Amino acid sequence: MRPVGSASVLEERRKDAVRRMRAGERPIDVARDLGVSPQAVHNWKRTAADGGLRALNSVPQHVPTCRMSSSQKRNLRTILRRGAMTYGFPTDLWTCDRIAEVIRKEFGISYHSAHLGRLLRAMGYTPQKPKTEARERDPKAAEHFRNVTWRLVKKG
Repeated sequence: MRPVGSASVLEERRKDAVRRMRAGERPIDVARDLGVSPQAVHNWKRTAADGGLRALNSVPQHVPTCRMSSSQKRNLRTILRRGAMTYGFPTDLWTCDRIAEVIRKEFGISYHSAHLGRLLRAMGYTPQKPKTEARERDPKAAEHFRNVTWRLVKKG
């Protein structure tokens, strides 16, 4: 579980622990004061011994940038509005696999279909599941069943 605090706060805590141990405090006392395990304090001490206090600096997380430019996203929006059948698919339903294929063909960018949801949500799209209804369905007969027949056969 990640400790509570910003990256800079946690970095300062690590450096403070090492400074205190260098000043002669026992690791167990430092750990108790900072609310961490003694093992964590020993790890910080070892890291600082190998690379100095700089080795305890927080490392920014890698956040991948979108590989599609703004103009490519606008073009993708236009493509999606035209419908899937325009691009040779048998139905007009856009799936992530289909969108990934179109992006690969149109822009030369390869996305895994499982990750396209993030891109589409960022563009303002939400997952939609088409309503399925039997072709043989008779709305009048269904209404009659709900209002008349069901009341006759329902227990109690």
